Amino acid sequence: MEATASGALASNPPIQDAPWRDPSRPTAERVAALRDAMTLEEKVGQLVGLWVGASADGEDVAPHQHDMSPAPALEDLLPNGLGQLTRPFGTAPVAARQGARSLARTQARIVASGRFGIPAIAHEECLAGFAAWGATAYPVPLSLAATFDPELVEEMTRRVGADLRAVGVHQGLAPVLDVVRDARWGRVEETMGEDPYLVGTIGTAYVRGLEGAGVVATLKHFVGYSASKAGRNLAPVSVGPRELADVLLPPFEMVIRDAAPRSVMNSYTDLDGVPTAADPSLLDDVLRERWGFSGTVVADYFSVAFLEKLHAVAGSPEEAAALALTAGIDVELPTVDAFGAAFVSAVRDGRIDEGLVDRALDRVLAQKIGLGMLDPDWSAEPADLEAIDLDSPGNRDVARRLAESAIVLVANDGTLPLEGAGRTAPRRIAIVGPTAEDPFAVLGCYSFPLHVGAHHPGTPVGIDLPSLREALETELPGVEFVHVAGTSIAGGERDGIAAAAATAADADLAIVALGDRAGLFGRGTSGEGCDVASLDLPGAQGELLDAVLDTGTPTIVALLSGRPYALGSAAERAAAIVQAFFAGQAGTTALAGILSGRVNPSGRLPVSIPARPGAQPSTYLAAPLGRANDVSNLDPSAVFPFGHGLGYARFEWSDESAAAGTVPVDGDVELALSVRNTGERAGADVVQLYLHDPIASVVRPVQRLVGFRRVELEPGASVRLTVRVPADLAAFTGRDGRRAVEPGALVFSWGRSSGELVPAAEVELAGPRREVGFDRALHPDWRVEAV
Repeated sequence: MEATASGALASNPPIQDAPWRDPSRPTAERVAALRDAMTLEEKVGQLVGLWVGASADGEDVAPHQHDMSPAPALEDLLPNGLGQLTRPFGTAPVAARQGARSLARTQARIVASGRFGIPAIAHEECLAGFAAWGATAYPVPLSLAATFDPELVEEMTRRVGADLRAVGVHQGLAPVLDVVRDARWGRVEETMGEDPYLVGTIGTAYVRGLEGAGVVATLKHFVGYSASKAGRNLAPVSVGPRELADVLLPPFEMVIRDAAPRSVMNSYTDLDGVPTAADPSLLDDVLRERWGFSGTVVADYFSVAFLEKLHAVAGSPEEAAALALTAGIDVELPTVDAFGAAFVSAVRDGRIDEGLVDRALDRVLAQKIGLGMLDPDWSAEPADLEAIDLDSPGNRDVARRLAESAIVLVANDGTLPLEGAGRTAPRRIAIVGPTAEDPFAVLGCYSFPLHVGAHHPGTPVGIDLPSLREALETELPGVEFVHVAGTSIAGGERDGIAAAAATAADADLAIVALGDRAGLFGRGTSGEGCDVASLDLPGAQGELLDAVLDTGTPTIVALLSGRPYALGSAAERAAAIVQAFFAGQAGTTALAGILSGRVNPSGRLPVSIPARPGAQPSTYLAAPLGRANDVSNLDPSAVFPFGHGLGYARFEWSDESAAAGTVPVDGDVELALSVRNTGERAGADVVQLYLHDPIASVVRPVQRLVGFRRVELEPGASVRLTVRVPADLAAFTGRDGRRAVEPGALVFSWGRSSGELVPAAEVELAGPRREVGFDRALHPDWRVEAV
């Protein structure tokens, strides 16, 4: 026996000249050699995880007890090996360096305990940054999408990936590629909005950053989760084949093709009565056969056991395991439930085909080989333990730039900015509302402070989280701020509304800070399991807002939320409305900077803001019958549409041009537009391109985003945008279930939003109907030239 660098005792090292340890051999050969040497128990050991928590003193990780069943003991699993370690940093507060030591010790123990010395893949949540104590809390994905800036998102996730790798984590459970179909759903904050092209484009950038840092990205939730009935978490999904093919699947298809992620996580839901975890038509036929995905499919937590316990399509844990493996799931997470001893016995007895185990094992081993985990020089020891800093100055700078780019100035009558251009901020400002002094009002439900830290009340937050009031006092030191909450976020109290209104009436300006508190399973107003019946503001916040508006004091509405809310008369009466979708630890500073004028807002809405609280489900991707009409008394129109956003710079569009009006069904349409900053300060404009198909063989959305370009210009500067749009972007799923480009008229429009369009060109696609597949064009080609 000898001691490793981390202090753990190791048995005799594995045979170093075994073929699976030879990096010069093809991966398939290494996989086959190792698989053929393994017992059935060792094979299954690679297909399971164990939920653990790193030790704060650097000792071995400890199993996490959870609700489904007692956690198995690590020592009982180790002789047969272990596929994954679940959330060693995201289970309890632990400092990064101590956690890294703990994880390295555990990996050394895993390597020493098995015959083949195979380490476990450690995975973590990283939806809005590494979900670990003391790590930078970036904006949630809904805010990332609001930037319309893929390059900045990729810069963020490269940093997230580098932090994960620095502490020994190999896989991140992100991004979420669910397309919002009903904003009442609690997990809207985790999505990238209501448009599949935007979701796919930002998701591609997200994955490129993680994978570029050497971390396995995990696409989730495949597929349909966000289309649950009535916006209820984990409710059934009954979408038709075209909505599935043309709205819900395209972001996954785009990201798999353009960013090469190495893992996918199944959806919890059942789709038309078939649980995704047991659906080979999705996990095998679409994902692998049609799209060529070759990575691993990992089970969303407990979803294999749910086949028996929730969906009732399996009569035992081993039957659930067989259904999942047959469908295409490779790894059971977060721990051993269905892939246990009874499953091993069923395989050994021939009741379950061992070939299913081998198929999943091959994918898992190939992934570990790709990560270098079976190479002779692999080590779990951190490369530079003392250099680990999960909230570095570089991280904080990116978090700041993202927050400043994500916050949306929704409405402004000229009251904003408060300072600059010859104006001075009001002397006395009332800050009213429940999110004004809540430092957590900028965090989503998968941020560490709310997801884990909430269960450890004595532990410091670990990052700097100024409240909006504190940020404003720093931003505008010469202003007298008076705060009255008026009500809580969700409690519905009305006793303080009169005092809040009186405070606003006695001020020169009122800022009403409203919104959400993220949580899990009903413990918040936004987040997983925090669904709502309508899009009224939570609690009595709507009444508070109306009371302040009634005073006649100029009122700025600041929304710190995880979803859009109906704002009633505030859409017309408020002096300004600013929307921040959980903008991360720099969110309040960025918001204060936008109000003061130090920051020029440039965010655009990734989800529509509804005019009425009960008009759900609805998105801008509505067919003609989904829009306001004379045969229904319910109007689903948005008061502020998808893609909308204002700024303090002024941009002029001119010199629109288009190529010839007739192009072949396999050709391109060329459009051009000049953009000039006619304002007095630098700013960013987001030019959006929409497609309208007037006549099609099946009903189509009236408008659909097919491209966008964020343009940043100094005062007086101009650019010429030229975009080549492949006819492939007009493809859709026809009556025969095949995707094709149809001949006929198309209308392209430049958009400042989906509701503010400038017609660009009407073209005629000529030729026969042309089927397209996975290799079709997915993006327009942009060229930007200074003029």
